[in-house]
Amino acid sequence: MRYLIETYGCQMNKAESSALETILRERSWAPCLPEEAPDLVLINTCSVRATAENRAWGRIDHFAAKKRELRGSGQKDFALVITGCMAERMKDEIRSRQPEVDQVLGTFQKQAFGLVLDSVAAGRPLGDIEESPAFVFSSSYHEPGSFRSFLPIMHGCDNFCAYCIVPYLRGREVSRRPSAILAELVALEDSGVREVTLLGQNVNSYSWKATDPDGPEADIDATDLDFPGLLRLVAAHLKGRGKGGIRWVRFLSSHPKDLSDEVISVLAEEDLYCRHIHLCVQSGSDPVLKAMNRRYTRAWYLELVGRLKARVPGLSLSTDILVGFPGETEEDVDATIDLIREVGFSYSYMYYFNPREGTPAATMDGRIGDKAKKARLARVIKAQAATTRASMERRVGAVDEVFVESLSKRRKTEVLGRTQRDEMVVFPAPASKVGSFARVRLLSLSGNTFMGEELDGSA
Repeated sequence: MRYLIETYGCQMNKAESSALETILRERSWAPCLPEEAPDLVLINTCSVRATAENRAWGRIDHFAAKKRELRGSGQKDFALVITGCMAERMKDEIRSRQPEVDQVLGTFQKQAFGLVLDSVAAGRPLGDIEESPAFVFSSSYHEPGSFRSFLPIMHGCDNFCAYCIVPYLRGREVSRRPSAILAELVALEDSGVREVTLLGQNVNSYSWKATDPDGPEADIDATDLDFPGLLRLVAAHLKGRGKGGIRWVRFLSSHPKDLSDEVISVLAEEDLYCRHIHLCVQSGSDPVLKAMNRRYTRAWYLELVGRLKARVPGLSLSTDILVGFPGETEEDVDATIDLIREVGFSYSYMYYFNPREGTPAATMDGRIGDKAKKARLARVIKAQAATTRASMERRVGAVDEVFVESLSKRRKTEVLGRTQRDEMVVFPAPASKVGSFARVRLLSLSGNTFMGEELDGSA
């Protein structure tokens, strides 16, 4: 049996697709090659923004048309299964708009994926599947041949920001068993992974509550553990193994309110953790932050940034910026631009407000027209581009360690790497350098990528 998976949205979605792919392989399914016809098409969707939904709808419509075409020509068609956030939020709409869809699996139905595969393999119709309150965590997201992996440590969100649909689709926060996280880290290191990113919708609110011992490492689970405690546990465990395979660990996404001084201390003391944090701010205006229910002020955020930079020299910061929120003024946008410049974000994910049905912001007064939202977004993008450029120009001439991720797409005599600060670097090196670390001097800029040269003595 052959399968095709398409994934949209965040790294958590990619990790969950990886977990579903593991189930497929355990049942001896194989990925569909370009020249082969699939028996199953799985589309893992995102509902955080309208653009992500539109892309997913395009693919759903495409495969629905393909099913009709196959049936019309008397050929065997495939099972079309939709999962992810759209499946949770728009289950009835998906079934109504595209009757060709065979199954819609919501957030808390993915654990029944095996039942779907059994039905497809046996040629039976796919029936309804019950939701289950017991959440099953996805495994790490590790592409074959890659030296990087994404490891979920928690699921859900308790923040209920006024614009965000995630808590309603993903549920409340649930943290993963520490022993399971460590076991997966060991497996990743043994498989050749060199860099891991810990994932969570609000990763630094990780909170494990002690349970009764169960299994060879379960004494680890018998103690309450917060996020900085987990970071120290991960560092100690990897160092204790003495393999030195996983040398860098990152984490995302971080809510500012949960980035404690203890987390800052861990970053300052443990060289395992990369000198980069994605610290979502959303706006630089106090009235907008309050309306968004972000639970911090501009001054508080800037104070946090100051503590981070003082304790962790060389740290870079990136962020998310949302413009056009209901009630936002041009002065609020000015405040956001000033914040971008004052913090000196290395980059930002910038977007304008699109109402998500079911969130408080969807019914707020003061709605802003699309033309104004796009104009404001253009201003913010321009400011961030200038800030990024100035920051990168100051880095020209610096020497830094780089993790080599792949060959360059332009020249096979060059490789593409990334610094701890999440900066991309291209430099001449053989293909054998991929998956290793190198000391590189940053010589010049090509767009938002550094051109560099490897120095003698690289790892």
